[in-house]
Amino acid sequence: MIAISRYTPADEALWNQFVETSHNATFLHYRQFMDYHSHRFADCSLIARDEGKVVALLPANEADGVLYSHQGLTYGGWLTQRKHFDATVMLRVMDAACEWMRNNGFSRLVYKPVPYIYHAYPADEDLYALHRCGATLAECSISSAIDLTNALPFDRGNKSGVNSALRAGIEIGPSENFADYWHLLEQVLQERHETNPVHTLDEILLLQSRFPENITLHTATLHGELLAGVVLFKTPMVWHSQYIASSPRGRELKALALLFNRLIEESRAAGARYFDFGISTEDHGRRLNEGLLQQKSRLGGRGVAYCTYQLDL
Repeated sequence: MIAISRYTPADEALWNQFVETSHNATFLHYRQFMDYHSHRFADCSLIARDEGKVVALLPANEADGVLYSHQGLTYGGWLTQRKHFDATVMLRVMDAACEWMRNNGFSRLVYKPVPYIYHAYPADEDLYALHRCGATLAECSISSAIDLTNALPFDRGNKSGVNSALRAGIEIGPSENFADYWHLLEQVLQERHETNPVHTLDEILLLQSRFPENITLHTATLHGELLAGVVLFKTPMVWHSQYIASSPRGRELKALALLFNRLIEESRAAGARYFDFGISTEDHGRRLNEGLLQQKSRLGGRGVAYCTYQLDL
């Protein structure tokens, strides 16, 4: 029998140990990451046990009778391990979880699976279980990723941009100066998209201090002037560009072309499988920013769906 229980702070060590060996979890699923915004979300993460042994974790929060696959995370469906776990076990886990949710007053599950590019080993058993339970697709956003084992080349314009940036003497490298970059990022997002970064400066500094190897800032500068930057969220399988910004002079000098060229090379050398530029959609996937997507396409990125499912209980 599969037993479902709600996560409590006393389970933190057990939770983190499981994440450490899960083949579809990333550093976003450690409690040190999940709990940084615990004041915003009512955590309702679930632990599935089979005869007392943990077999799966579900990062989640609750709101208005709905269990959400954690709203503070980009992705986070059932986290599993490759040994002794297949679709038969997943079906039992999902059935037990649905019963637990109904018994605890939930009317709906909103579920965001981990996209396949983050899997260290195939782990789509949850998608099959969702289908068997009658779930429907609620949202779909499109990201752009490069398969580093067979990467498409930059288009002619970006190749030229790399050469122009090199001739201009632009320097590329890691940076600890999140404060100056956040100022540039906030300016760019306000001017071009009338929005703000998901993370405040204090939040990204806190997370970077907790995960210094996973969250890194890389910048393009010329004679000390900050031209462009990218914040990377690094996992063993994927280097994901979380925040991208370029000043007007940086755009003129093609700083981002050179920066991405270097980061793609570094991600391949580090053993990552994919370089993910992030989504190009807004309004829960209903609006496609075509210009943004085409920019990523010209760098070799192709589509990876970030999906959300809904299951009425």
